[in-house]
Amino acid sequence: MEKVLVTGGCGLIGQHICSGLLKKGYEVIAVDREESGYNEGKLHYSSVQCEPTDKNTIAELFEKHDFYAVIHAACTVDNDMGPIVTEKQVKDSASVDKFIYRYAMTSTVKKFVLLSTDQVYQFPKTREPIREDSDLKPSTNYAAMKYASEKALASELQHHNKEDILCCLIRFPAVYTFNFTDNLMAKITDPKDGSYFVFGQGQYGFQLCCVHNLVDFILCFIKNADNHTYAGVYNVADKELTTAADIITFMRTNHRLGAVMQKQPNNAITKLKGLFGVNKEEKQNYRYLDMNRVENNNLLDKTKASKLVTFRWDIRNTK
Repeated sequence: MEKVLVTGGCGLIGQHICSGLLKKGYEVIAVDREESGYNEGKLHYSSVQCEPTDKNTIAELFEKHDFYAVIHAACTVDNDMGPIVTEKQVKDSASVDKFIYRYAMTSTVKKFVLLSTDQVYQFPKTREPIREDSDLKPSTNYAAMKYASEKALASELQHHNKEDILCCLIRFPAVYTFNFTDNLMAKITDPKDGSYFVFGQGQYGFQLCCVHNLVDFILCFIKNADNHTYAGVYNVADKELTTAADIITFMRTNHRLGAVMQKQPNNAITKLKGLFGVNKEEKQNYRYLDMNRVENNNLLDKTKASKLVTFRWDIRNTK
């Protein structure tokens, strides 16, 4: 039975990744600073609780086990970090990446999956889909942290001249599940006072990613990718944009939602950008409302990823 190491394996994303791998017949070892009961007691599952910077514990895992694959989901903000990504957390993340990459490159690992973010892209001025080779220009601490992770992985691959390892780099937007709605709510929440609002009828959208679409892709890569044709960068997200109106309908139907204010822009949404007075800390918040995205409604180009797996989930049928 092949073994898979999942860093950040007890977080929102990681626990679903581990569950999917177990169903596919893998032995799974999860590493996280916090425990989760989501997979506890399941056959062929174990977890190790430690800080992500605990090099000795990570080293022992690589020494004791011959891992077939590593899925690096640590430091993806959703459970390990607060809404503001600090400089210290960026440095800690870089330290974690460095030694995990090094252990993976000098062991039995055949497949390595790194979870990154679509925020590494320079936001385009046109409505063309954002492709894997689009220009990169991270603008938040979180985006800079994940971009540094990407570059460090490429550097380690080159340094060790690894030709027998398939590396998959996944760039995805903010995630959600039926019960985890923080990232949905952030799109209709005024960062100043926490009130809910929508422009006009809310028929503008955001690119989001149901956790189950992300997990489906990872499972497909681990199970089916068999040569270097599959290595590289993939955009993974829901098929369509999720509108602000969709979010409001979803929350009113399935959860509690208070009053939602309707704001009418005079001519263009651009004129409202200054009302938010986004300061430096808010800009570092990976959930902060980016008014440029409201105006442009850009989609990630998922053509490459769709060749491996069909993205089935969206806000209307998520579980």
